Amino acid sequence: MVKICCIGAGYVGGPTMAMIALKCPKVEVAVVDISVQRINAWNSDSLPIYEPGLYEVVKQCRGINLFFSADVEKHVSEADIIFVSVNTPTKTRGLGAGKAADLTYWESAARMIADVAKSNKIVVEKSTVPVKTAEAIEKILTHNAKGINFQILSNPEFLAEGTAISDLLNPDRVLIGGRETPEGKKAVQALKDVYAQWVPTDRILCTNLWSAELSKLAANAFLAQRISSVNAMSALCEATGADVSQVSHAIGTDSRIGPKFMNASVGFGGSCFQKDILNLVYICECNGLPEVANYWKQVIKVNDYQKTRFVNRVVSSMFNTVSGKKIAILGFAFKKDTGDTRETPAIDVCKGLLGDKARLSIFDPQVPEEQIMRDLSMNKFDWDHPVHLQPTSSNPVQQEVGVVFDAYEATKDAHGICVLTEWDEFRKLDFQKIYNNMQKPAFVFDGRNIMDVEKLREIGFIVYSIGKPLDPWLKDMPAVA
Repeated sequence: MVKICCIGAGYVGGPTMAMIALKCPKVEVAVVDISVQRINAWNSDSLPIYEPGLYEVVKQCRGINLFFSADVEKHVSEADIIFVSVNTPTKTRGLGAGKAADLTYWESAARMIADVAKSNKIVVEKSTVPVKTAEAIEKILTHNAKGINFQILSNPEFLAEGTAISDLLNPDRVLIGGRETPEGKKAVQALKDVYAQWVPTDRILCTNLWSAELSKLAANAFLAQRISSVNAMSALCEATGADVSQVSHAIGTDSRIGPKFMNASVGFGGSCFQKDILNLVYICECNGLPEVANYWKQVIKVNDYQKTRFVNRVVSSMFNTVSGKKIAILGFAFKKDTGDTRETPAIDVCKGLLGDKARLSIFDPQVPEEQIMRDLSMNKFDWDHPVHLQPTSSNPVQQEVGVVFDAYEATKDAHGICVLTEWDEFRKLDFQKIYNNMQKPAFVFDGRNIMDVEKLREIGFIVYSIGKPLDPWLKDMPAVA
């Protein structure tokens, strides 16, 4: 029986290994992590991450050919194929700070693999890593090999949170990069054979190592670029009276462009987009390509601009101050159907409002209070370290922030509502009831364009919806720079 071990029981490692176990019943899969608390959660009925359909897959395989364990070294030493899915945060100090990926956890994993390995191993990069990381890992492994052969593969993950299970079941493509040597090709084939048990072989793309590593960064950069492009257009739409939804639809019907990732919003978030673009910028700079680096920097700048513009619109619309006013925040996760808050636009929006002394009442159906408080008190990039290694907060926000478990409680006595995650349930709220219980004038700032604007205005709300023709009230109160 082929044995697979995945180091890292997070958003990538957990679902991916669960799907491999489901589709490859003759493969034994172990997911390991140094966090005993996280492993215990994977072995319980309350998984550490929320993903539609994930629990059903885990429950079907767990204890049969899918195991979650904190005994990292045991399972690594026994495995034939080792996936490494550890954190690769952006460096906060030293060379490349603010852009380069911190490979501390990756290097630590590689050294541990070399220490405990007693047989030949295929080591698979599953984390998003900079181009040429495989070369560095290869050197660590081969210099500590003790006669054991290691083959390094790059197998970047392209699943999207909220749809991870369907993405894993029916992927657009599976990308495997390896050395173009007989041993490298054999390793690529071994991993291809695993995926081929449910993925059509024409969707399994095999490349060299560097192409696979760069393809992941490039894919995320292109997707983020589309979001920043439509968000840049949303500002122009507001200035001219155009409707960004209509513009996006008109553009999206062009077969050369297509309709995906064309929705204007308060900004993109998630664990990959910003981190990968910053990584790409750093790689370009290191390779003497400043013009290319500056091009990709602009994608991040527009995303930051969109969040700042949203906060400015809230403050300027409410008589140029939100000091002491209760603002309801509906949604804190970076997108619906996930509890993930990494780089969520809600963090910057909330911090911007807190900077103007607002009082926030936050509701998200999947994000616990502890996580929200930690996110709002954390410095940039600290979120991507394992929880037990994240710095202790030096900036508590408890006095100005309340986390509640009901949208009606969040909005009671509020002066304004900010919709920051596109949860379906927010569309179904009784907004007449909400309006009756709010301070007047009552504002709705729709950062996801999911609200029925005309219906809200009929009730009496003053509504701002990104990229849509402005409410007459808002026209008289332009967003300050």
